[in-house]
Amino acid sequence: MLMDICTQKGNISLVACAMKMFFFITLGGTECLLLAMMAYDRYVAICHPLHYTLIMNHKFSMKLATDFCVSTIPAVIGQTCRIFSLPFCGSNRIDHFFCDLPTVLKLACGDTFENEMAVYVVTAVFVTFPFLLILISYVRIISSILRMPLARGRAKAFSTCSSHLTVVVLFYGTASITYLQPKPRQAEDNGKLLSLSYSVLIPTLNPIIYWLRNKDIMLALRKLQSYKLGIKT
Repeated sequence: MLMDICTQKGNISLVACAMKMFFFITLGGTECLLLAMMAYDRYVAICHPLHYTLIMNHKFSMKLATDFCVSTIPAVIGQTCRIFSLPFCGSNRIDHFFCDLPTVLKLACGDTFENEMAVYVVTAVFVTFPFLLILISYVRIISSILRMPLARGRAKAFSTCSSHLTVVVLFYGTASITYLQPKPRQAEDNGKLLSLSYSVLIPTLNPIIYWLRNKDIMLALRKLQSYKLGIKT
């Protein structure tokens, strides 16, 4: 995308388009699984705080993250090969800013029903299933928080989940609308805008969202602000 913006050519080969789609789906699926892992991490920290260091140790966390990253590759390779094995005999213009699944499928000739169903299956596995795990984790987290006797403890527990919950709502909301909404009901401009949101905007905002919840960062910002005010006065 950056190369296209700089060169203003807007051309891409079939192989490069397939590679772009492969990496995009792989990284997107991995992010969904990692968000589910983070929800489980919050569940253990709030519901089982005494066992947190025993359950979510460094070795287990690294193994889980690695397994998530590797598990997406075979499914994505199969999905990409299925799509780019279709005949493309019509227009060669992709009405999008990257090689997205629904957009490339529109350029294929013949019956693409099986491929569309395969897209829904992949979406269900790498988007819907992790979302259900996140939902179950937060149901238990909220249930545990509501049983806390002190309001301060409840507020602190909710605060630890706010950043992750914000990212989940933003990412899953836009991605689900894009891939699970029926084609006739999805306008082209809206699809591009939603794709831009979960592929560029939200990943850009992620560090800021988590950064603002970091106590050390906030303390440093307050000190910097106090220092600047002190200089002005």
